[in-house]
Amino acid sequence: MGNDKTNMIIAVVLSLAVLLGWNYFVSAPQVERQRQEQAARQAQAAKDGPAASPREGGPAAPLPGTLPGAPAGSPALAASRAEALARSPRVRIDTPALAGSVALKGGRIDDVLLKNYHETVDNSSPRIELLSPTGSANPYYAEFGWVGQGAGPLPTGDTLWTAEGDALTPQKPLVLTWDNGAGLTFRRTISVDDKFMFTVADAVENKGGNAVTLYPYGLVSRWGKPHTQGYYVLHEGLIGVLGDQGLQEFTYDKLAKENPLGAPGTRGHSWTGVTGGFLGITDKYWAATTIPDQKTPYTGSFTERDEGATKVYQASSLGEARALAPGATVTSEQHLFAGAKEVGTIDGYEKSLGIKRFDLLIDWGWFYFITKPMFKALDFFYRLLGNFGVSILVVTFILKLFFLPIANRSYVSMAKMKAVQPEMTAIRERYADDKVKQQQAMMELYKKEKINPVAGCWPVLVQIPVFFALYKVLFVTIEMRHAPFFGWIRDLAAPDPTSLFNLFGLLPFTPPDILHLGIWPLIMGVTMFVQMKMNPTPPDPVQAQVFTFMPIIFTFMLGSFPAGLVIYWAWNNTLSVIQQYVIMRRNGVKVELWDNLRSTFSRTPKAAKS
Repeated sequence: MGNDKTNMIIAVVLSLAVLLGWNYFVSAPQVERQRQEQAARQAQAAKDGPAASPREGGPAAPLPGTLPGAPAGSPALAASRAEALARSPRVRIDTPALAGSVALKGGRIDDVLLKNYHETVDNSSPRIELLSPTGSANPYYAEFGWVGQGAGPLPTGDTLWTAEGDALTPQKPLVLTWDNGAGLTFRRTISVDDKFMFTVADAVENKGGNAVTLYPYGLVSRWGKPHTQGYYVLHEGLIGVLGDQGLQEFTYDKLAKENPLGAPGTRGHSWTGVTGGFLGITDKYWAATTIPDQKTPYTGSFTERDEGATKVYQASSLGEARALAPGATVTSEQHLFAGAKEVGTIDGYEKSLGIKRFDLLIDWGWFYFITKPMFKALDFFYRLLGNFGVSILVVTFILKLFFLPIANRSYVSMAKMKAVQPEMTAIRERYADDKVKQQQAMMELYKKEKINPVAGCWPVLVQIPVFFALYKVLFVTIEMRHAPFFGWIRDLAAPDPTSLFNLFGLLPFTPPDILHLGIWPLIMGVTMFVQMKMNPTPPDPVQAQVFTFMPIIFTFMLGSFPAGLVIYWAWNNTLSVIQQYVIMRRNGVKVELWDNLRSTFSRTPKAAKS
């Protein structure tokens, strides 16, 4: 029983090691390697073109109970994205955050570039291309309009609209018009703010003699399965909050396993009678989502369908029927978010537009109640100090102060445990052949000295959710992307770029991923080693070996983790060593750090006490 404390700590630490090890060794490759692979795929796709030709008309929104189809006719692939854009007359988009254009053929928003975000930390690298037209390597666009019955021709992806104006800016909306020649006149007004939100207001006037029924729709369509990072802590794919149905997340692979829905070759899931929320497609840092009227019921759907060898993924909303009498006009207003998932921007849209749980567009995870406050704290100090790395150090220090009472009780108990170590050793020797009496004697000793044998576990248990919350924040929030610290750390969300095995860049080769071991992981390993040596060496040789190799294991494991997380861990270890040292001295307990270090690095083993 005397080893209960040590056993419990080992169990907790090993559990954490299994959790982190699973993420590192099984769930996905390194973040940096994935970025390189994604860049290579994009370059190859731009060079060779996709395997299948998306149809220029693209899918139309569904009638009730059906899913989008695509008109016949497949144009040849464009030689480049620029050529694909040139196939339609366009009106340029120009805002502080966005560049691109609206296609007059189809009236689609299918060309969006993010002005303030680049592919790498180098600001001269290409800007992020979010939306692309049909005919390009990776079509990805938003479309709005009407479907109905008895209305004559309706706008499709081939419809050529007439534009009033030559640019879409925050100060100048774009107005598109089209007459179907059968009594209906369509008028679309597209406006945009200075960030990432478009407003699409559609109006239809019935100048004919017959009443018609129309249904407004909005959709985001993506042709071809994109490269995903594959981490289980990050959702990439179709996402939405569908009224009372709450958050719905479908990965691309999950959607492929859904039941047939609507048109042949289509699979998916739909929700009827939904009010409020949003639907779209999300990447790690970017998203495109349609936002229906928050007070009007609609049918929402996520679908995958086959277009030759190409998979088409679509998130769409279909509004309720609108009766349009002769001489009357019906209107529909929807929104499109197309941009970076900035926390403040997302939260602002949720409040200003009343979008139900729009903040869940960012994957805060199950520990939302810890993760989001963690980000808020980091962001607050970042705005004060101007550096997210320094913000991590400050927040870690504040967390240490917050959990100081728990940690103090834990370290006091550990100090008392250390003080009675000779008596515990004597009990083990006295009852070496009688484990029951040994356990009873240990319990009497704990009771007499008022020692909690498991109190030493609390610092570890408290650190686990904080560690995970910080990991999540560093991994999913775009604010951490390309955020520098000092020196060689130019991106806190990426691993330390240096490596011990090429002498930190002095040797001209790149070590394999398993040997990627930067300066900050080494610093973290040293602080963890020192923290281990603050405590007496466990009497059990197996436990002693585990404690010896634990810092080495964690050093290699964290070598591929975000640098910000490694900096947090190293700083937290340092604060823990200082705190434990002070408490031990106050309790009159000898700090065996220097003795343990000398024993570890001594050429001759320390003689066992008789």
